[in-house]
Amino acid sequence: MRKYMFLLLVVILTLGCSQPVKEKKVVLVKINNYEITREEFQEEFKESAFSRNDTLESRQEFLDNLINRKLILQDAQRQGLDKDKSFLKRIQKFWEQSLLKLALDNKTTEIAISASITDQEIAQAYQKIIKDASSRDKTYQQMYNQLKWEITKTKESQAMSDWVADLRKGAAISINYGLLKKDK
Repeated sequence: MRKYMFLLLVVILTLGCSQPVKEKKVVLVKINNYEITREEFQEEFKESAFSRNDTLESRQEFLDNLINRKLILQDAQRQGLDKDKSFLKRIQKFWEQSLLKLALDNKTTEIAISASITDQEIAQAYQKIIKDASSRDKTYQQMYNQLKWEITKTKESQAMSDWVADLRKGAAISINYGLLKKDK
């Protein structure tokens, strides 16, 4: 009996530890040597304006447009446009701008989460403002949210400046100021 239990245990462990069967990708459309899976189509369709009216007709129209786009892109590649210097420069610029935006968004979120404003800071800001004759008609409660927002933005801006200053301190920057002059 123990022998059978051991054998059963070995079979269960072997089957349980085996690699999962990979899902076969389901190709929705093949355009020359380029394949688009059903999943890829679904993702692109969801991100498109066509998805607002999700019908068989809108899916077909989107697919037709997608095929046309891929055919144009394939033709552009055959012409070597994907290796053109101006195209590659635009790609580099887009990549840098996108990465910069992502980095700044992440840092802004991090700073916003860590920024804390005390009621004392708001009260101090209010005291400074009420010295101005035009602001005397607003109460502390009326100004509270505005002051909190302004202080938060000031702190976030300072934290962002500090972050960039730290990046500059930790970097090896070498500038040839002679080349900075305007060409004649």
